[in-house]
Amino acid sequence: MNKYIKITGVFICLFLSLNTIAQDRIKQIENQLKSMTTDVPGLEENVQMSVRGVSIQEFMRGIADAHKLNISVDPTINQSIVNNFANATVSDVLLFVCKEYNLKINFIGTIMSLVKHEVIKPLVAKAPKKELSISYNKPKDELTLDLRNDSLDAVVKAITQKSKKNVVISSGVSQKMVSVYIESMPFESALEKLGVANNLNITKTEDDFYVIENSEITTNNPSQKGNKKNPKNTRGNSNNRNQNANNTDGGDLVFEAKSFSDISVTGTDVSIDEVIKSVAEEIDIDYYFVSEIKDKATVNVKSTSFKNLLENMFQGTDLTYDLDNGIYIIGERKTEGLRITKVIQLQYRSVETVNEYIPTDIKQDVDVKEFLDLNSLILSGSEPRIQEIEHFIKTIDKVVPVILIEVMIVDYSNSRANSLGIEAGLGTEPAVTSGIVYPTANLSLNSSSINNLIESFNGYGILNLGKVTPNFYLNISALETQGILHVKSTPKLATLNGHEATMTIGNTEYYVEEQNTVSNSITPITQSSRTYKSVTADLSITIKPLVSGDDQITMEVSVSQSDFTAKIEPGAPPGQVSREFNSMIRVKDQEMILLGGLEEKSVSESGSGVPFLSRIPIIKWFFSSRSKTKSKTKLNIFIKPTVIY
Repeated sequence: MNKYIKITGVFICLFLSLNTIAQDRIKQIENQLKSMTTDVPGLEENVQMSVRGVSIQEFMRGIADAHKLNISVDPTINQSIVNNFANATVSDVLLFVCKEYNLKINFIGTIMSLVKHEVIKPLVAKAPKKELSISYNKPKDELTLDLRNDSLDAVVKAITQKSKKNVVISSGVSQKMVSVYIESMPFESALEKLGVANNLNITKTEDDFYVIENSEITTNNPSQKGNKKNPKNTRGNSNNRNQNANNTDGGDLVFEAKSFSDISVTGTDVSIDEVIKSVAEEIDIDYYFVSEIKDKATVNVKSTSFKNLLENMFQGTDLTYDLDNGIYIIGERKTEGLRITKVIQLQYRSVETVNEYIPTDIKQDVDVKEFLDLNSLILSGSEPRIQEIEHFIKTIDKVVPVILIEVMIVDYSNSRANSLGIEAGLGTEPAVTSGIVYPTANLSLNSSSINNLIESFNGYGILNLGKVTPNFYLNISALETQGILHVKSTPKLATLNGHEATMTIGNTEYYVEEQNTVSNSITPITQSSRTYKSVTADLSITIKPLVSGDDQITMEVSVSQSDFTAKIEPGAPPGQVSREFNSMIRVKDQEMILLGGLEEKSVSESGSGVPFLSRIPIIKWFFSSRSKTKSKTKLNIFIKPTVIY
């Protein structure tokens, strides 16, 4: 009673002090307004005004205009006035507004500025933070706890910081208050006792995380709670249940269930549903079977939790479970209520091909859909299978290297042709003397020129040659040509690791193909059709790079080159020659290699002349015509790969 009286007195004193402060503020404003009445007589004038829902800014603007005052109102004040003022002075109206709407007036000469009155809140000293009594001996891996109604969230944070072992809390448990005293106990045992003392379930995951969650054990019946702490009573209950288990098709079942996190089960070829029923009923766990369970298991576990017992027994079966509001729902994974749907978004790879690489065994009974818009997979099925698929996807969802391939193509061609000889004959009409003498010799002489040449030789000794006929002609040729062609191109290609990069450079020529069709009728009709067909000659390069773990690059290179040759006759399609090679090489990052060897050489020689005379040395040049052609073509390809990310 005295406690409530003291609290009431404190509130009354606080109220009176605040009221006194407010009265002092209004009194100060009133004194300031009185002192200004001499310089500002409008403050003593009466106000006759009735307002409803008018903002303070508009209300004060009207008073200032009517009584010749300098009044400014803070635009952030969001208040409306509903009042009727009659025979009240301007000073009284200002005092009323300041008191009613918690405002104050700043005086600057004859200017009055209405602003919000900020109440200074008293400083409240925070209570010193409680230091948790937690210590960890790293060499011995021992934990000491002295907790008295401390926050579980703060306790877990302190344990993790001191032991460097990850301890996490499931949702809905962080605000729980815990108490326990443990002196130098092994770390895992200390956590287990912390859970037992505060009705918590603490389990260790495969990746060495300790998970704390609410225990589903209900201990409303004190007698049952006492029995569970007595191993003898528990074992007696277990033996009674074993007698029932012996009547099933499975083997003998022996178990001891002390708590949710301390269960020991031994049995050979026992029914899984019988194990679940016996253990769950012993420690008062709610469960529900959504499908018939026919699977059996051989179990030999000690001091495990109910959750771990289920997970281990369900390995290799189609069974799974779900925890919903403290009730374990158990059945086949494909059963409604045990299926889940999850969206897994890939970070580095494209989702279009990932589905093909997921092993068929882990995709069994799981519906996998590609969602290209989010580069994600939508999985629907049992939770254990989906978790296995998710783990597999994370292992392959890595950054895929991009390879920039610089290609330098050098095509070198060298050709040389010689043509030398004399040709004479009779034409249908007299020829015309014409031709080139320098730098090449290619002359055509008619009969007059030849007769003049013959006359210049007549008269020397016994030499006397006759004249030729008017249609006689003589062609003299001595020609040598040489050409060098050097072509260089530097394309750049880029591709993902393991994917082909292809480049093609070429040209296309067309030829006409004519087809005649004769129709069978009294009067045969011939129809002709012309079709233009194409022939392509190109240079094609295909490179497939594979990056190794040491940043070396294995490349599968394929090069193909084709060229046109002369047509066999006018209107025929051009001929083609082709060169190609395939190679697999291994180079370092940014190392250049040379791929050559695509070399072609050709030599052609032809001639015609007078029989027998055209084979005699020296004089054969006067009785024959000869031509000789040599050509050499070489293709070199330089390749430089660079790994970029």
